Amino acid sequence: MSHEEKVEKIEGSHFLVCVPEPPQNGLANKGIVRALAKYFQVAPSRVVIKKGFTSKQKTVEII
Repeated sequence: MSHEEKVEKIEGSHFLVCVPEPPQNGLANKGIVRALAKYFQVAPSRVVIKKGFTSKQKTVEII
């Protein structure tokens, strides 16, 4: 959990995403979707977590 929202490209297709929401009841996942949608300038509905719903490492698809 972070106090601020940020998306940082690490390398290739790997990103570090920090969101202020706690990792409870899917709140952090929703924050990650929102942050990535803003970063890639797409609607949140186009950001899909494919793998890693309960993990810090996730596979996300932008459709």
